[in-house]
Amino acid sequence: MIIVENISKSYGSQELFRNAGFRLNARERLGLVGRNGHGKTTLLRLIMGEEEADSGNIIIPKGYSIGLVSQEPEFSCATVLEEGCRGLPREESDQSWKVEKVLSGLGFRAPDLEKDPFELSGGFQVRLNLAKILVKNIDLLLLDEPNNYLDITSIRWLTRYLNGRQGELVLITHDRSFMDHVVTHTMGIYRKTLRKISGDTGKLYSQFAMEEEVYEKTRINDEKKRKKSEEFIRRFRAKARLGGLVQSRIKTLEKQKKLEKLEKTKDLDFSFRSSPFNGKPVMNVSEISFGYEPGRPLFSDLSFSIGPYDRVCVVGENGKGKPTLLKTLAGRLEPRSGEVSLNTTVRSAYYEQANVNSLEDDRTVLEEIMSSDPDVDHQRARNICGMMMFEGDSALKRIKILSGGEKNRVLLGKTIATPVSFLLLDEPTNQLDMEACDALLEAINEFEGAVLMVTHNEMLLHGLAERLIVFQDGRAFVFEGGYQEFLEKRGWESERDAAAGTDMKTAGKKADRKELKRLRTELVRERSKALRPLERKIEETETAIVKAEKELEKLHHEMEEASRSGDNMKIADLSKRIHACENDIESGFARLETGSALYHEQKEAFEKRLDELDRS
Repeated sequence: MIIVENISKSYGSQELFRNAGFRLNARERLGLVGRNGHGKTTLLRLIMGEEEADSGNIIIPKGYSIGLVSQEPEFSCATVLEEGCRGLPREESDQSWKVEKVLSGLGFRAPDLEKDPFELSGGFQVRLNLAKILVKNIDLLLLDEPNNYLDITSIRWLTRYLNGRQGELVLITHDRSFMDHVVTHTMGIYRKTLRKISGDTGKLYSQFAMEEEVYEKTRINDEKKRKKSEEFIRRFRAKARLGGLVQSRIKTLEKQKKLEKLEKTKDLDFSFRSSPFNGKPVMNVSEISFGYEPGRPLFSDLSFSIGPYDRVCVVGENGKGKPTLLKTLAGRLEPRSGEVSLNTTVRSAYYEQANVNSLEDDRTVLEEIMSSDPDVDHQRARNICGMMMFEGDSALKRIKILSGGEKNRVLLGKTIATPVSFLLLDEPTNQLDMEACDALLEAINEFEGAVLMVTHNEMLLHGLAERLIVFQDGRAFVFEGGYQEFLEKRGWESERDAAAGTDMKTAGKKADRKELKRLRTELVRERSKALRPLERKIEETETAIVKAEKELEKLHHEMEEASRSGDNMKIADLSKRIHACENDIESGFARLETGSALYHEQKEAFEKRLDELDRS
C-alpha cells in the first residue's frame, strides 16, 4: 500500500496540488485522469522520488518496488531478446520464453528478436523498455500514456495482460476505452486535489458533475439568504424593538462561510467547418497499390469509394502502411498503380499527427492559424485559437516554446481554419487528453462531410466507424460494417490464434458461467431494492426544497408589504417564519448532499461487485 498525505506542489505561480492525498491499496489498478498540464506525470515523478513535493508525505513500504517505463533507449545487449531478458528477476534469468511472450504481445516478430535494439524505431524502443518492466516482479507499475507507442492489437493484448497481473498499477492514458477496461479505481486531479472512486471514468465524471451541481445550488441558496439578511439588517438596524433580531442576523452572517463561485474549467470546444459540394462520391479509389521497395507492397489492388457523409476508419498494426495510405489518398504520394479520383467540387484537409515539424518555430500560434488559408482573417483566427485553448496572450506564444500536445492543437486549429468537405485524419487523438478526445468525437460526429481516419482508439472506432479499411494478414482490405461487427465476424488474427488454444478451457467453464449469470441477476435485483428507496428520498428532498423556496419567496414578498405599511408585529412574525424557512432549506440541502453521497457510495459498491462477477 502507498499513502500520499497532504502533498502540495507548485512550479512558480502554477499550483498543481494543494494538500492532496490518496491511498493505493493491494491489487488496485488506478486510472489517473486530468487535463494536460494539471500534474498527472508530475504525480508519477513524485511517487518515483524523481521530484520532491513542496509539502506533505509519500509513504512507501520498505522493500516495495516501483517501475516506470523509460522513454529513452538504455540498451547494453546485442539483441532485442537479450535486452528484454535483462528485465527478468535473477532467479528467472533462464526463462527467456517469458520475454518472448511479452515481446510478441507488444508487436515484435521472430526476426525482430535478433536485431540490435538501436536499429529499432523510437516507438519499438519504448516497447522494448515496456517489456523489460512487464517481466520484472515489481509491486507497482506506473504507465504514462503507453498507447502513444502501441497499435490497436498491442493495446488489446496489454489490456488482457494488465487485467491478469497481480500487483498494483497507476495508468495515465487519453484512451478512455483502454482505461475503463483495465482499472478497478479511477482518480481525478480535480481543482488541485485528488479524488479517487471505485469504478471507471464515467462514474468519476458523473460524481464530479453531481458534486458541482449540489455545490452551486448550495452557493446560490446561501447567496440569496445572505442578501436577504443584509437587507433585513439595513432596514431594521435603527429600530430598537427589532434590535435582537438584527444582532442575531449579524452574528449568523459573521459565522457563515461564503462559498466562492467555482472557477470555470476550460474545455477544448470546437467544430469542423463544412463546405458545400455536389452529391457525387467524395472520392473513388480504384485498384491502388503502393510500396517503398520493389516487390514489397504495403497494399495492393485496393478499391473503395467514399460517400458524402461516410465515416471510414483505417485500423491495423503499426508499420503496415496506414499513414502511407492516407498520404496516397491526400495526394502526397503517387500510387504505384491504380487511380485515386477526388471529386472536383470537394475541398479536403489532411491532419498528419507526425507533422508538427511543418510548423514555423518563430511564428506565434495566431500567425500559424492565419497562415492556413488566405480567407482566415484576424478575428476568425482568434476565435479558433480560443477553441484550441489558446486564449488571450496564449495565442501570441511562439511555436518553439509549445509542448507536443499544444503543437498538435495548433495543427488541429489549422485543419478547422477553413471550410472543407473531406477530412483525412492520422491519429488525431495522440497528445490530446481524455476530455479533448471526447470533444473530438463530438466534432467529427457533427461534421457535415466525409471523414477518413487512422486511429487505435477503440472509443472512436465504436462511436464513429461505419466502414473499415483493415491492415491484417499481410494485406489491406475493406470491411463493410462497424468495428463491433468486425470484432464479431472476423476479429484480429493474433487474438484468433490465442483463442484457438483456449477453446477446450472455455468449454469447461460453461457451467460456471450459468452460475455467474444467476448470481448477477440476483445482485441486480438486490441493487434495485437497495437504491430505489434512496432515489425516492432524494426526489422527496428536492421537492421539499423547491416547495420551501417558493414559500420563502412568498414570505419575502409579505415582508416587503409589511415594511411599507410599518406593521412591526407582522414584521417580527414574518422574520421568524423566514428564518425557520431558511433553516428548512439549509437542512434540506444538507440532507440532499448526504443522501446523494450515500446513494453514490452504495451504487459504486454494487457496481464493484457486478464488475468482479463480470471479470469472473
